[in-house]
Amino acid sequence: MKLKITGRHMDVTSALKDYVETRFVRLNRYGSKMKSLEVVLEVEKLQHKAEAIGTLNGKSVQAKTSTPEMYTTIDVLVDRVDAQLRKLKERLVSHKPGKVRRIRSSSGM
Repeated sequence: MKLKITGRHMDVTSALKDYVETRFVRLNRYGSKMKSLEVVLEVEKLQHKAEAIGTLNGKSVQAKTSTPEMYTTIDVLVDRVDAQLRKLKERLVSHKPGKVRRIRSSSGM
């Protein structure tokens, strides 16, 4: 997965980039076909905001979060994207056994 990390009203340091990359590596465990994911980091007054946007098999994946600390914001953002990917994966894999429908004949036997 290719990550594009940008910053609004802030400089994205190499330490912050490394942290984002290491946290988003865990999303590869779903074997997803997500080619790229855009992460936007922003500071607005005392709030640190983060947003992730990407597509997976034609489905849009988007998450936003805001906390007073940037590293906590990134952690929460990864959890939210992780939950969305897990949900999409669960929809593809059915865990319920197939039900066999029995058709009753109206002959009265």
